[in-house]
Amino acid sequence: MNTQTTQKSLPIYRGELALLLAVAINSFGVVLMLYSGTGISAISSVPYAFSCVFPKISLGTWTYIFQGLLVLALMILRKKFVVQYLFSFVVGFVFGEHELWINVLPTAIGWRIFYFIASYILICIGIAISNRCKMPIVPTDLFPRELSQITSVAYPKIKISFDVICLIITAALTGFGLGHIKGLGIGTVVAAFTMGKGVGIAGNWLDKHMDFTSFLAK
Repeated sequence: MNTQTTQKSLPIYRGELALLLAVAINSFGVVLMLYSGTGISAISSVPYAFSCVFPKISLGTWTYIFQGLLVLALMILRKKFVVQYLFSFVVGFVFGEHELWINVLPTAIGWRIFYFIASYILICIGIAISNRCKMPIVPTDLFPRELSQITSVAYPKIKISFDVICLIITAALTGFGLGHIKGLGIGTVVAAFTMGKGVGIAGNWLDKHMDFTSFLAK
């Protein structure tokens, strides 16, 4: 990456390249967490729950509906139309789960625990980079970042609250709609209640060691 230097002597990296790195890290982390067998992420569980209860609409469509509602909510809170938010859908489309390589990994319980821990750390780092790259990011990551700015509430608190609310929605929807809770595992619960703090720790480290700029930066 091309670097410059800030007044605080921090290297400045291109946000465009940082976004590509974050997408790759998050994609890898999500697939690894799924393979660990500990459950899907809290934010992914909401469209998954709706697709299970209302199967006539596909998971992909529910995902775009969920993301669209998050972006709409941010615009309502900001009381203006924000063009940059629309580009987050492009990032959301690129952000995919590439599972061709995953089946070659061992599946013993010890390895699955390792996969969960590794994926947890990777996702925390990936989200922290996304939050700082000064580029459009996936709507489900965009929402807590922007809400933190709008409300002036610390990001870890917003992120944890958002994930826990998603957890509750999924549990209630599948519990009442299917008669049992579906899609949630121990990893989902652990991540929902702690990942906001993990992202905050990763973000604080990044803030001390680097900065980012992009063509969208003012």
